[in-house]
Amino acid sequence: MKKDKLRRAMMFVPGNNPNMLQNSGIYGADSLIFDLEDTVSIPEKDSAPYLVAGVIKHVKFPCEVGVRINHLSTPWGRTDLETVLPSKPDFIRLPKAESAEEIKMIDEIISEVEYKCGFEPGSIELMAAIESPKGLRNAYEIATASPRMMGIAIGGEDFSTSLKTGKSLSGRELFVARSMVVFAAREADVFALDSVFSDIRDEETFTQEVIQAKEMGFDGKSCVNPKQVEIIYKIFTPSQKEIDHAHRVLEAYNEALEKKHGVISMNGKMIDAPMIIRAERVLANATAAGVYKREE
Repeated sequence: MKKDKLRRAMMFVPGNNPNMLQNSGIYGADSLIFDLEDTVSIPEKDSAPYLVAGVIKHVKFPCEVGVRINHLSTPWGRTDLETVLPSKPDFIRLPKAESAEEIKMIDEIISEVEYKCGFEPGSIELMAAIESPKGLRNAYEIATASPRMMGIAIGGEDFSTSLKTGKSLSGRELFVARSMVVFAAREADVFALDSVFSDIRDEETFTQEVIQAKEMGFDGKSCVNPKQVEIIYKIFTPSQKEIDHAHRVLEAYNEALEKKHGVISMNGKMIDAPMIIRAERVLANATAAGVYKREE
């Protein structure tokens, strides 16, 4: 995993809307996903990839830009890849991933295009959305199927449907699946992204879902609206209180090392290895977010 990279908010942009595509960089998301799947109707499936490819090629964005293609089992998946890859998106997101073989197949296609276009080998990354029990069972194999894999996400709406239920406000039907996606991502050392929350009017429930995603170990959350980006950033960016605590933990640790103390404590509490790792992670994320600068 690229330790200096943040993927807190990954915002979907409809691949058939030229104005939204061109202007999507102004909303401040860490990652943009130009969508060729769910938000594009069947009559527009053939034209949308060309629109997306043109925007990526001619517009300079302040963040990374990926493309969610249609699955390779559909009539449009391979064409999506062949059309958008020469414009060099930063990554491809595969929906409804269920096997490592799917990832390897896309990897081969990307490698061919990189070679033909003179791109640096491996410069286009891959991520996959886990949206079914089969995909969840194979999540680790999917996450490690290619050196290009930079992350896996859970697709809540489709996963809930595959369970023959609906997506509730509490999200309890997805708790196990979310946990297992995080477990697979951590074992594979790739990013873990939580599902979208489609009701943009319900900021209260969305906020609680973002808090839960952070507490469960996700690195960030997919979203569908610019209004959601600010909420995600507020929760996933270390607060000043968290930064100060992490700084004190590391100061106490370094002081104990200098004095060769066997026991490390701060304010009467023991400091152990997990606390030090968490403190380092907080400061690394704060540095990447631009809210903390390490002393030279």
